[in-house]
Amino acid sequence: MQKRDPILAAFGRRVRTQRDAKGLSQEQLAEKADLDRTYISDIERGARNPGIKNVVRLARALGIPTAKLVEGVD
Repeated sequence: MQKRDPILAAFGRRVRTQRDAKGLSQEQLAEKADLDRTYISDIERGARNPGIKNVVRLARALGIPTAKLVEGVD
């Protein structure tokens, strides 16, 4: 089993925290960001390394600045 990357895990937690704060399900966030629900799940579990375009799409779907989405990830 591959060890989770701490940066991806931190980003995933950040996405989930922001999604929960907005009261959105993974499916609702995926629809707003025009992404697949399984992709959202993979990101939240730290199993996926999203490209910058998808990070921006997630931030827009959450209604927050991209900087806020990655805040504290490093």
